[in-house]
Amino acid sequence: MYPNLSTVQGLNIEVSLARQRVYVKSGSRTIYTMLASTGMDDSTPHGTYYVQNRGVSFYNSGEGMGANYWVSWKDYGTYLFHTVPTDASGNYIVSEADKLGHPASHGCVRLTVPDAQWLYNQLPEGTKVVIH
Repeated sequence: MYPNLSTVQGLNIEVSLARQRVYVKSGSRTIYTMLASTGMDDSTPHGTYYVQNRGVSFYNSGEGMGANYWVSWKDYGTYLFHTVPTDASGNYIVSEADKLGHPASHGCVRLTVPDAQWLYNQLPEGTKVVIH
């Protein structure tokens, strides 16, 4: 069951590149853990960022894939939390979903469809995101 983020005090997000996990936290206490895929070749930026904006879906024709339920945390859309990738028809790419738990993206943080949708719906703008 997902926590209601509107009631969480000290809400922040921690992304562990080593563990390929995203931790939703209340202060220093983890309240929910998500399996993730971050950037290959250490392409996910390290540091402290803040949630900026969001969108329902995107498609990058140059990469031949898109995703749903994106939430931006750096450079207003360059780096995102989002679902596992979709193809040009909007279908989830199972071979990419199978990579969750291992670096697989170009820098974004990929999540399961339910996890990405939950963050899209509940994660407030301005929430701190720490990536290490």
